[in-house]
Amino acid sequence: MKVNGKIIVVTGAGSGIGRALTLLLVNSGARVAAVDLHAEAIEQTAELAGANKDKISAHTVNVSDHAAVDALPDQVISAHGAVDGVVNNAGIIQPFVRLNDLQYDAIERVINVNLYGVIYMTKAFLPHLFNRPTAHVVNVSSMGGFFPVPGQTVYGASKAAVKLLTEGLYAECLNTNVRVTVVFPGAIATNITQNSGIAMPAAGGEAQKSFPMTPADDAAKIIVNGMERDKFQVYIGRDAKMMNYFYRFSPARATRFMYNQMKGLLPS
Repeated sequence: MKVNGKIIVVTGAGSGIGRALTLLLVNSGARVAAVDLHAEAIEQTAELAGANKDKISAHTVNVSDHAAVDALPDQVISAHGAVDGVVNNAGIIQPFVRLNDLQYDAIERVINVNLYGVIYMTKAFLPHLFNRPTAHVVNVSSMGGFFPVPGQTVYGASKAAVKLLTEGLYAECLNTNVRVTVVFPGAIATNITQNSGIAMPAAGGEAQKSFPMTPADDAAKIIVNGMERDKFQVYIGRDAKMMNYFYRFSPARATRFMYNQMKGLLPS
């Protein structure tokens, strides 16, 4: 789906990939319903759009709040007249601890935002998307959604669920006007740890050297390109592409390799 002239909902629009996507989309001729938990962050994104600020509507919504998400389509349509696409980008990580040490409130928070948030948003907007000439759903999974990352086991489980949810939706929409894409970012230069309320362990810098980060602006360009080409899967970063091949070739070796890269982040 070409984005020029389209109305697209972007979650997590207040920072990181979501902010970069919002700015790229409005610069490419789209209008954006910018969704984020933090009103000030959305306003900052809109200010960065400059002359295109009027193409952005702000919606302060917690995507894990079912009732709030159900009310969102009417708000977007009231602001823009229609909706042509949804990019489910909002997500959080878990504390860098083993599953045995992860508290249940952290588990529930990650699952609620990363999985239920995507389900709620997709379910809320699909009926409206089916009424458009052409429409698109983009769900952001993760490199950790197709192979295990120690210390992010529940996060990875939530993103693996997003992967299969999206691929199942792709199959269900094959004979419709709605196109579906799943995105697998590797390490991206964003403030996801801060937004997740997580402190990066002291060894985090060493782990980042093993996986150079892709700038958020580059990630946004790759996502929009995949959207416009109606791609089934989109991989962002050399790390995501490399680990995809490595894990397919030898899952056990890839898992041990990732453990060696991440073990410095885990408490002894």
